[in-house]
Amino acid sequence: MKKAIATSQAPAAIGPYSQAIEAGGMVFVSGQLPIDPATGAIVDGGIKEMTHRSLTNIKNILAEAGLTMDNVVKTTVLLADIDDFAEMNEAYASYFPGTAPARSAFAVKDLPKGARLEIECIAAR
Repeated sequence: MKKAIATSQAPAAIGPYSQAIEAGGMVFVSGQLPIDPATGAIVDGGIKEMTHRSLTNIKNILAEAGLTMDNVVKTTVLLADIDDFAEMNEAYASYFPGTAPARSAFAVKDLPKGARLEIECIAAR
């Protein structure tokens, strides 16, 4: 069985997908663009601000499921420009002060809405 997780504290899905799905004690959070859920717009600033927004969206979705960032076991980071990796990494590290989850990071050609960054994760109960 699967259960959809949704919160108004993260951007609504922009297609036929859920913000997150829980199944088998795992929560699979869809890729989060750096969109402010209050405005529906990509946040102003550089890659650090965008990383903070995407990870805050993830944090809020996990909270809706009764989880925290400590439950995250795997993340995937998509960057429109791999040159943003170091700055993204600096902001990212502040969300995982203990044992960091496994992670993959890729440079991609384009992201939805012209975003420079998208982050998804898997969390375990």
